[in-house]
Amino acid sequence: MAQAAVANQVVSLATLENRDQVEVLVRAVVRAVDSWNLTGQEAADLFDVPLATWNRMRAGTFKGKLDRDKMTRASLIIGIFKGLRLLFNGPLTFGWPKTNNTGSLFDGRTPLSTMIDGGIPAIIDVRQHIDALRGGL
Repeated sequence: MAQAAVANQVVSLATLENRDQVEVLVRAVVRAVDSWNLTGQEAADLFDVPLATWNRMRAGTFKGKLDRDKMTRASLIIGIFKGLRLLFNGPLTFGWPKTNNTGSLFDGRTPLSTMIDGGIPAIIDVRQHIDALRGGL
């Protein structure tokens, strides 16, 4: 079973059950998607949860666990959020995910729709795209 260090603790990458760690990760994702002005449905679709679950996450009342899929999505979303803050200074810092993009990865679509439609592989591609724009690849 894969493991990772989180706040000086080793946790399983199969499922994150620690309430404090789940809460911190969910709050970070909520902060990112709120800064991008995503609707509740867009955020739920991006995080691949039902809208009711997303609403509990956003309200701080989520009591569930995060599986590997959700932890991966959270990590990628937070990485994209950070990368955009480092890359842009102005409206694109928070508006980029919902801005039509003519790059080959997006073909005139928004990065958000690309990520929602393509799931984790597309979210990874967007994260790598941001990193490449920053000169990281």
